[in-house]
Amino acid sequence: MTKIAPEKKYFLLKLIAPRPTFATVMTAEEAQIMANHADYLKKYLDKGIVIVMGPVLDPAGSYGVAIMEVTLEDEIRAIIAKDPTILSGRGFRYEIYPMLRAAVRR
Repeated sequence: MTKIAPEKKYFLLKLIAPRPTFATVMTAEEAQIMANHADYLKKYLDKGIVIVMGPVLDPAGSYGVAIMEVTLEDEIRAIIAKDPTILSGRGFRYEIYPMLRAAVRR
């Protein structure tokens, strides 16, 4: 009997910082939280779950973005629950947007 692999889905994640100027004016402690955050997500980049990630310098307020490839949205929720930005209790939050479809370079 042939098993069919679950279909991968793509999600855009937006990490909202505690204030609009966060990316350009952060404390040393906040910079360490962000370094820990980058190291944490890099593990998922190396595993192929995170496709791309990085800060966006929007004039209306900077934010982080990541695109992830998973089978279930619950996988993303489990990842972000352990993200150092969320665990910091500093007011970071994620927005998760499912993508209708995605063209991915292979």
